[in-house]
Amino acid sequence: MASEAFDLVVIGAGPGGYVAAIRAAQLGMKVACVEKRPTPGGTCLNVGCIPSKALLQSSHVFEETAHDLKAHGILVGDVKLDLAQMMKRKDDVVGATTKGVAFLFKKNKVTAITGTARIDAPGKVAVLGDDGAVAQTLEARNILIASGSEVAPLPGIAIDEKTIVSSTGALELQAVPQRMVVIGAGIIGLELGSVWRRLGSEVTMVEFLDRIAPGVDNDVTRQLQRALEKQGLKFKLGRKVTSAVPGKDGIVVSHEPAQGGAAEQLTVDVVLVCIGRRPYVEGLGLDKVGVKLTDRGRIAVDAHFQTSVPGIYAIGDVIDGPMLAHKASEDGVACVETLAGQKGHVDWDKVPSVVYTQPEVAWVGKTEEQLKAAGIAYKVGKYPFTADPRSRANNRTDGFVKVLSDKATDTVLGVHIIGAEAGTMIAEAVLAMEYSASAEDIGRVCHAHPTVSEALKEAALAAWDKPIHL
Repeated sequence: MASEAFDLVVIGAGPGGYVAAIRAAQLGMKVACVEKRPTPGGTCLNVGCIPSKALLQSSHVFEETAHDLKAHGILVGDVKLDLAQMMKRKDDVVGATTKGVAFLFKKNKVTAITGTARIDAPGKVAVLGDDGAVAQTLEARNILIASGSEVAPLPGIAIDEKTIVSSTGALELQAVPQRMVVIGAGIIGLELGSVWRRLGSEVTMVEFLDRIAPGVDNDVTRQLQRALEKQGLKFKLGRKVTSAVPGKDGIVVSHEPAQGGAAEQLTVDVVLVCIGRRPYVEGLGLDKVGVKLTDRGRIAVDAHFQTSVPGIYAIGDVIDGPMLAHKASEDGVACVETLAGQKGHVDWDKVPSVVYTQPEVAWVGKTEEQLKAAGIAYKVGKYPFTADPRSRANNRTDGFVKVLSDKATDTVLGVHIIGAEAGTMIAEAVLAMEYSASAEDIGRVCHAHPTVSEALKEAALAAWDKPIHL
């Protein structure tokens, strides 16, 4: 059993872990990164963000070819789906991305180790093989836990990844189900529901709350639901699923009002369980070494990402803050830069979020509902994409930009976008808020014409004073 010493051992090669490992190596540390999957990238690159976006793009192109090209004067014959080729393209995208991370490990001299990590003591990480036996022991000056998250189970519903699937199984279906129920109308459910609806499935989304996309600004949520319903998605809100049982004609899904009441049934071919994710902390040996958890089951850390045990740190989905890949990456960079004597910090209030439906939804900062609850006086500036020339030229006029600014100081407090390129546009808003920009600041910045980003400029002008083109 080999033993080797490192300045830093990172547990998990997802967007938090692999970025932290690379940055630590750039700062001169001797780094090892332990990952139980045979390829790096964690859930995001292997069975999450990247494959889902590949399928979202492919399904969007399929639908656009079948229904939208005529408006551009482009006529095509019968459009047919080759699902096997679509899945192969998705796998190729995943393979190229994970190979890219493996290359970066080699380039930066990060030692990549395949196996399951367990912390046996401060400064000591055991790497277990497939048989559960210790194959290697690593000595570490510092240990960084970046083990990510896993699918949250729904009690009473057994996931088999064939007909009752998680997000992982939903990315591997070998045929388009005629009927699908998605349990949970959050970000993941909306995205994957959109994929299979575009490819021909009759998709019904059952959500416990009385709204879709929890946490999104109400104005945006209402418009998003209207857009998705127009596309064919069906919603049953304020209802809870009580069972999903295989029957002669498919899976019988029972659901009832969230507050109790008469049950109803739906018979479908596939059930997708998307009720959220939970931190992955099992088997890490946290109890043994005394790493404390929060009441929510996440690892408790201080302002520098250190746990209750000196020399053991944690980032990403296993700690507080939004469960997002880019947040985990920023956590990782801030943590290792602090270890190197620099000043690392992440403002979780300025982490953007994106829903990759069509139209996309993106936001950063506070919603109107949060500002009202906090008693903060604010101004609202809105600008619809129907008024934006480039959006009209692109035939993508659904949605709007909404800027919220402090009523007294004009400081931008939140930006919410629903539109075809919202995920790209939000970066400008994040940058502005990081530098405490006012709505006037954004409105006075020269934006190229014609671009969809002009809509952000106009919304900022509307929050500050008046827009020009509305």
